[in-house]
Amino acid sequence: MKLYQEGIGLHPVDIFIIIISLILTLYIAYHFSSGQKSTKKFFVAEGNIPSWAVGMSLLATIVSSITFLAYPGAGFSNNWILLVQGVLVAITLLIIIWVIVPLYRNIIGISAYEYFEQRFGYFARFYASLAFVLAYFSKMGTILYLVGLAIASMVGIDPLVVIWTLGIFVLILTLSGGMEAIIWLDVIQGFLLIAGGVVVLTILVFSIDGGVITIWQIANRHDRIGFGPYNWDFVNLTFWVMAINGFFFAIQNFGTNQLIVQRFLAARSNKEAIKASLIGILLSIPLWSLFMFIGTALFVFYQLNPQLLSDNTSADAVFPLFIMHELPIGITGFVISALIAAAFSSLDSELNSISAVLTEDFYSRVRKNATDKQKLVFGKWMIVVAGVLAMLVATSYTLIGSEGALSTVFTLYAIFSGGIAGIFLLGIASKRANKQGLYIGVISCIIFTGYAVATSTSFNNRLILDFGQWNFTHHKYMLGVYSHIIVLIVGYIASLFFKSPNIDINLTYLGWLNIKRKSIET
Repeated sequence: MKLYQEGIGLHPVDIFIIIISLILTLYIAYHFSSGQKSTKKFFVAEGNIPSWAVGMSLLATIVSSITFLAYPGAGFSNNWILLVQGVLVAITLLIIIWVIVPLYRNIIGISAYEYFEQRFGYFARFYASLAFVLAYFSKMGTILYLVGLAIASMVGIDPLVVIWTLGIFVLILTLSGGMEAIIWLDVIQGFLLIAGGVVVLTILVFSIDGGVITIWQIANRHDRIGFGPYNWDFVNLTFWVMAINGFFFAIQNFGTNQLIVQRFLAARSNKEAIKASLIGILLSIPLWSLFMFIGTALFVFYQLNPQLLSDNTSADAVFPLFIMHELPIGITGFVISALIAAAFSSLDSELNSISAVLTEDFYSRVRKNATDKQKLVFGKWMIVVAGVLAMLVATSYTLIGSEGALSTVFTLYAIFSGGIAGIFLLGIASKRANKQGLYIGVISCIIFTGYAVATSTSFNNRLILDFGQWNFTHHKYMLGVYSHIIVLIVGYIASLFFKSPNIDINLTYLGWLNIKRKSIET
């Protein structure tokens, strides 16, 4: 199947706009480069960023270029079921953010996984760190592949050239300005992302006779409106699969994700960090919805203009095709700049966070006497290594193909989640849970994940392992859910067979309640 139609080239005006955008991005990174002299400055900006900027950075990081490209593809090919996860994420976070933010800001330095070590020992920290690194290596590769393929289709050049050019550009940005530059770039890129989506949707609506009413009627007629199916079925993609997945995704993404926790730490106070989190959370739902509805509008547009779309164009290719062929000169360059900015906002953040984890959770353990300068040098080298590996992952996608990018990202999350949310919930909710019980829970989770992946994944049209009726047949998005539940339940039950741990009560939810109660009394 041909994934993208051949590009027709960009107008000089569009090229000029893109170049100006790239120059501005480089200037901001250069502006902050002189102050990156310590690991705390490089990784968490020394906790000196205003809440609104941190909130916009969170928004840009959460939505990313996956939203820009994959959500319109999902809205074009299906209804809005994939939005269910985002809504559940927001609902869950509005409940737990008041605990998570002060917890992390009070007990850790740079790495989110310091909490895991304080609660359950170094193995828990190592395991969670490794799961994070694996998950985000794969995600970075997917983002580079998506953006590279989209831009290559527009300008008519080899996707590999785009992938490696963007990758090297991101490396320069990340190495230069540290977290401070990343956050301020995210602010600009977040506004670009919002503006790009609004502009495209406006043009789409005015390109269809009857506007929003026609879009709604035709989309509803073709079952593109709604969040179903709603039946209680974990085998197929249903509302409940996405809802349950969204709850655990929220716990893992905001409660145990270095990418997000670094932004908590960059704010000036607990109150500012909570305010920033609310900004990012509350703006993410409208933005996800905007890009999903763009997909719905694209479906209607091409239903009314079928001659403009070839039969073999994939869903992920439709939005780039519309950008290139249907937008006015100048607007095309602006929207492509927003797409590139969205990719940068994700990739530079992820590179910085992976580097922080590798430096704090691994290098600092091996080189306990390393100076801060040595840690900073190591961290920058890890950015280079992680960036090159991400480019190689994206390159492999161009060779073997990857249909349905959003599904790919969700599936990889499920596989690499490793029960991390379960570890966090076990640690914060139970004083009785101990490291011995946790280890048994983690081992059970690894065994289950290996079984589920092997009995549901085909290679050369044959399952890796075939246990007949005992194969894992549920939807792969449920892998992440089950892994968290296994760690939580098995870890707690197994803990009952070992001595009750002597832990700092402040590492649990009850401890947080006591601190809050005392602060109110005083």
